[in-house]
Amino acid sequence: MRLNQAAASGGGGAGGTDLTVNQDDLGAVGSEAYTLYNRLSGDGDHARQSTHDASIALINDNYALGTALLGVNDIWSRQLRTLADACANISNHLDHSAASHQKEEDDIVVSLRASQIDGYFK
Repeated sequence: MRLNQAAASGGGGAGGTDLTVNQDDLGAVGSEAYTLYNRLSGDGDHARQSTHDASIALINDNYALGTALLGVNDIWSRQLRTLADACANISNHLDHSAASHQKEEDDIVVSLRASQIDGYFK
């Protein structure tokens, strides 16, 4: 990957180097996103049902805290799903990007081999 903009003068840039990403970096980030997704899906949801049950019990006993706890549980569940979905999207996108870039690379190699240009590199 390369940004089409020069670093600002006076510092703050990348020292004049190009921004590069290799397949191993993409794979590592995608793998971590997938691992986080799995952990969020299991560990992040383990108290949902018991919290819901406690909320209902408090509501049935006429405690205002029950309604508040139910609201917190609902917000937690929505935010947990949002975060897990984001991790899944990151993982899937990086898997697709790596495969797509590899296919493009393979196509370029095949086209160079089939062209007259290939003769100049031998």
